[in-house]
Amino acid sequence: MLLDAASLYFRAFYGVPTSITAPDGTPINAVRGFLDMTSTLVTRFRPNRLVACLDEDWRPSWRVALVPSYKAHRVAGEPDEEEIPDELSPQVPVLLEVLAAFGIATVGAADYEADDVIGTLATRGPGPVDVVTGDRDLIQLIDDANGVRVLYTGRGVAKLEEMDAAAVRAKYGVEPSQYADFATLRGDPSDGLPGVAGIGEKTAAGLLGRFGDLTGLLAAVDARNTALPASSWKRLDAAREYLAVAPDVVRVARDIAIPPVTDALPSTPVDPERVEALAERWGLESAVGRLTKALSGT
Repeated sequence: MLLDAASLYFRAFYGVPTSITAPDGTPINAVRGFLDMTSTLVTRFRPNRLVACLDEDWRPSWRVALVPSYKAHRVAGEPDEEEIPDELSPQVPVLLEVLAAFGIATVGAADYEADDVIGTLATRGPGPVDVVTGDRDLIQLIDDANGVRVLYTGRGVAKLEEMDAAAVRAKYGVEPSQYADFATLRGDPSDGLPGVAGIGEKTAAGLLGRFGDLTGLLAAVDARNTALPASSWKRLDAAREYLAVAPDVVRVARDIAIPPVTDALPSTPVDPERVEALAERWGLESAVGRLTKALSGT
């Protein structure tokens, strides 16, 4: 099981009241929410391996160089500084310390996002692999043959969508292998990706269903293929500059350098004294207790 850590702790922060605090009054809602979500996932799916994947660089410069609008709307006062709520930022180190005390693996990679870490680990295998995320971009990793699916948290962990290839076809009308091209065409305002003006989800799915992938679609544009509607030809032809670079932004990296990860999920905390001390320090006794119980399978 690969956790999109930032996706989950942001969801926890906004889903659990900030009135949840440590004994000294420090907000601790994101940590508690993340631990409780992990407990729920472990209890329900019983993974024997688990990694919390981190954003070492949430807006890599190489992606920005290709599409300057990439996540630009999320930038705070300083260049490339993500706007994170003041109450959330100090909670992330606490969360990582608690996970380390439990012996739950965390990993990131310089100049890459958590998506790329997940893509590499999911591709590296072995399968089966469950990817837990609220980021639709990771749908492109779904691979029935290798047992890779997405547990999509768009409606919360309690209402997960278990997505395989059939679910992607039913929801979007494309194969998982086509999803990155589909997202390139459609665009994604949440990531600052403009897409091709005038081409929405249905049109994008229809074009990929007819021409297979973006390469085939652009070949049809070049050839003025009569099977390509004139309106779509004009829109795609006008978007050539964007289409030349956006796929490399949208596609998740699958072969970045990540050291071997000790990903075995422990049945008991590896440092129980540290876990107890952190639970007392931050008022996390109940959440730590639930995770300890989940790990033990009792």
